[in-house]
Amino acid sequence: MKPRSTKGRAVLCARLAQEKLAHEILILDLTDIETSPADFFVIATVDSEAQIKAVTDSIESTLKTMGFGYPNHEGKGTSTWVILDYFDVVVHVMLGSAREFYKLERLWGDAKAYTLTPAGAARATTIKPKKVAKA
Repeated sequence: MKPRSTKGRAVLCARLAQEKLAHEILILDLTDIETSPADFFVIATVDSEAQIKAVTDSIESTLKTMGFGYPNHEGKGTSTWVILDYFDVVVHVMLGSAREFYKLERLWGDAKAYTLTPAGAARATTIKPKKVAKA
């Protein structure tokens, strides 16, 4: 069923990533952040470049079939991080090392955050505060 809202589309992207065994999936609602580049970010961690391709191909083909067109994308091919930009929903599919390095959820720590239940429903969560190294 085609999502009727931007949040619904973000949740759909997260579910599609979950179906391809992506993990640590986080949906960030950026609508209350004035300078945000999109309404929602979906961030998903994968374990290989092949899994990046599987996740991004699944999202692109499903959303295209639903009439949302093709996204702008960065990092296609051999990469540790691929971005699918649907303007109001931006999907980040990252290897664990890239996610740890860039820490997008920390950059957008003021956003409302959601995870997915095993059944694929969005559930509010909090972004864990940055660990401070002790000297």
